[in-house]
Amino acid sequence: MDREIEVPNPNNGQPCKSVTLEVLKGKMADFAKERDWDQFHSPRNLLLALVGEVGELSEIFQWKGEVPKGLPDWKEEDKLHLGEELSDVLLYLVRLADICGVDLGKAALRKVELNAIKYPVKQCDGYNTAEQDE
Repeated sequence: MDREIEVPNPNNGQPCKSVTLEVLKGKMADFAKERDWDQFHSPRNLLLALVGEVGELSEIFQWKGEVPKGLPDWKEEDKLHLGEELSDVLLYLVRLADICGVDLGKAALRKVELNAIKYPVKQCDGYNTAEQDE
């Protein structure tokens, strides 16, 4: 499959410093509105689309076994494809959170804090006691 597509630079040729969830949320809302897709963006429909994209992401790793961090043995075109599928998952997740009225950034930070309470460092297998001795 030929994946080369001419894509305009989203930042008018300037390097992007960072992208926030708010920027993505706004871009997704505008994208849907411009195409009159809001009528189809119910929580259920967005969730099902998200699950489909997670399936496509999973297919990339299917049958590969474990792969090393950084994917050093992967071709650039495979990494580009991975980035596209990861982006699809992220964009549907951001859109779903927006439609549901959930501040995804705040919810994620809260979840990290809850996980820190639920899984304290000293009670985790693999806890590195050597770091604590220094």
